[in-house]
Amino acid sequence: MSENFAIIGGDLRIIKLAKMLADEGNMVYTFGLEKAEELKEHKNIVFTEKLSKAIPEDVEVVIGPIPFSSNGININAPFSNEEISVRELIHYLNAKILIAGSIMPEVYSMANDEYVEIIDIMKREELAVLNTISTAEGAIEIAIANTNKIIHGSKVLILGFGRIGKVLARKLAGLSAKVTCAARKDEDLAWIKAYGHNETNINTLGENLGDFDIIINTVPHLILNKERLQYVKDDCLLIDLASNPGGIDKKTVKERNLKLIWALALPRKSSTSYNSRIYKRYNL
Repeated sequence: MSENFAIIGGDLRIIKLAKMLADEGNMVYTFGLEKAEELKEHKNIVFTEKLSKAIPEDVEVVIGPIPFSSNGININAPFSNEEISVRELIHYLNAKILIAGSIMPEVYSMANDEYVEIIDIMKREELAVLNTISTAEGAIEIAIANTNKIIHGSKVLILGFGRIGKVLARKLAGLSAKVTCAARKDEDLAWIKAYGHNETNINTLGENLGDFDIIINTVPHLILNKERLQYVKDDCLLIDLASNPGGIDKKTVKERNLKLIWALALPRKSSTSYNSRIYKRYNL
């Protein structure tokens, strides 16, 4: 049975999701996706000029971006010509369901006032795992495309040993890279050893940064500051997987003319297909 959905803002993942939902016969109302050319010829996708028009009464489920907002003021809408206020969106969601990702706590307070039910899909473990796999593979693809060296035998440092760090380290080791993982907690350092990788404490990073051909950050806090970046080799490839503001001092990178790839929103296809399945699971 076809349903009506509203999709507000979002990146390429949301564009792919909108097309999937429309291909399945659902009617999709959009706002904040006017730059998404691939959606404009689809008969089941409606582009609206006002936010209020994108959320008609017969729509129960509204889909927002991942992450929902980077600044707490406007939702993430890179395919929009204008900014979309978080507060304004929540106001128009009166008594509806909002599905998005990485939603800030203050948004929940706004939602309570408007009787909005929130589903943050980034809190679901199965999605986090799918995101981790595709993020790790995307990071490896970036590394291969942006270095003159082969991965085999390259010295790679991974900052952080959370979900992404664990999967990324294993995949790189499978390509015969010499992997070192940096963490703070003794528990994480022990697990790094248990997995067979080299370990180092983030707090002691310094001159040892000059040993690495590739450094990949997964920590959403500043790790490679100006002081530490002075030790990084001129030809080292830096890849930052962390969300805004990232974990690498971009000003210093530019001053030193280092090569940095800030790889945001890598998990596109896998997270999109998962989103489609989660709507069906909830009968939304």
